[in-house]
Amino acid sequence: MLSMSQKQIMETLMKKKYLVILNIFFLIFLGSSISYAGLPVNVGGQALPSLAPMLERSMPAVVNISTTKNIQHRDSPLLRDPFFRHFFKMPRQQQKNSLGSGVIIDKDKGYVLTNNHVIDKADKIMVTLNDGRNLKAILLGTDPEADVAVIQIPANNLTELPIADSNKLRVGDFVVAIGNPFGLGQTVTSGIVSALGRTGLGIEGYEDFIQTDASINPGNSGGALVNLRGEFIGMNTAILAPSGGNVGIGFAIPSNMVMTLKKVLVKHGEVKRGLLGVTTQDLTPELVEAFDLRSTRGAVVSKVQGGSAAEIAGIEPGDIIVSLNGKKAKGSHEIRNIVGLLQIGEQVEIDLVRGNVEKTVTAVIGQPQKVVLAGGKLHRGLKDTVLSATENNQLEGVLFVKIKQASYAWRSGIRPGDVIVSANRYRVRDLTQLKQVTDPRRALLVNIQRGSEAFFLVLQ
Repeated sequence: MLSMSQKQIMETLMKKKYLVILNIFFLIFLGSSISYAGLPVNVGGQALPSLAPMLERSMPAVVNISTTKNIQHRDSPLLRDPFFRHFFKMPRQQQKNSLGSGVIIDKDKGYVLTNNHVIDKADKIMVTLNDGRNLKAILLGTDPEADVAVIQIPANNLTELPIADSNKLRVGDFVVAIGNPFGLGQTVTSGIVSALGRTGLGIEGYEDFIQTDASINPGNSGGALVNLRGEFIGMNTAILAPSGGNVGIGFAIPSNMVMTLKKVLVKHGEVKRGLLGVTTQDLTPELVEAFDLRSTRGAVVSKVQGGSAAEIAGIEPGDIIVSLNGKKAKGSHEIRNIVGLLQIGEQVEIDLVRGNVEKTVTAVIGQPQKVVLAGGKLHRGLKDTVLSATENNQLEGVLFVKIKQASYAWRSGIRPGDVIVSANRYRVRDLTQLKQVTDPRRALLVNIQRGSEAFFLVLQ
């Protein structure tokens, strides 16, 4: 016999069994009146939102780019020996391939935007369209400092992206990145605008990045960042990847900046940046208090170059520059970016504060002044060399203009065109900075950049 407690258990189980059967009955015969929490197929009679229609229009305008670069090996005495070459057939030249992305912005002329680092020093540029066509491209112009380039492909049945005003972007706007990550083929990722106006990252010479958490990886460079209308708002350029992978911090060059540079590159093939002639620094709370300012926006002029456009316009040290051509400047980087998009001979209206007085002055962007220096004046290891600051379209540093073949620098392996980017472990961008870190009585440690190569030398 079952105990009392066992009887209660059995009764409970039987009751539950009947309840389950009853529920099944209601589900079968009354299910039409029951609502479920599953995913609906429509909302308010409308189909669920999807990015697919926009992407079907946009993706044909984003292309995959592959480049081939011929690398010439340095000759060694052994390679000059015919006997050695006969038995050991070592290649004198090697090919290097790389992948990236691009954006068609003019279907009638076949103009494609991409990053400079995607096509830098390439001997052959091939473009693969979304429909599978492979087309050979020619380089129209490039700007290494802003990392923007324009190439051209045959204009035959192409699709272009409409251009949006990147100044209207807001943090929180939804965006989509289209590109060719890791050479996988066209890939789409989505996210939001995480921040605007990112500068001072050291990625490019001129920076005004859109930051996004849309996944950007190697190979996405040169691809499109679009809004939900499928309009081009930025060119994917770089990621912050401390561990080597994507961590949700990607950067794109704003469309307004890219399109301004595109016009110059198509017309001239390069960007010849002029000189305003001021050195500025960001406003700190201490400087705001010292200058008795009401706002922290702007940058203080710390130096005015003699004979420059700024001096002619009447700008003085201590002036606070707050805007240029109506564009507000939050700090020194914004001023540098705005001036960097101007050409020699262009006028710029500068709003500034001097004391408690607001003023507007007009300057005409001038030609950069090239200063050269005999290297021997700095250090004995640089004797018989001629140095100058690099040109605007080169990596910032000190350029070797001339080197005598009998000099110590030549025997050490330095050649004309090499650039000193650091000295005694300090980053140097011009001759003044090189002078500051050089001690003629001690050995000079220099980091030399030669094209895509870099090496250290100790000059005694």
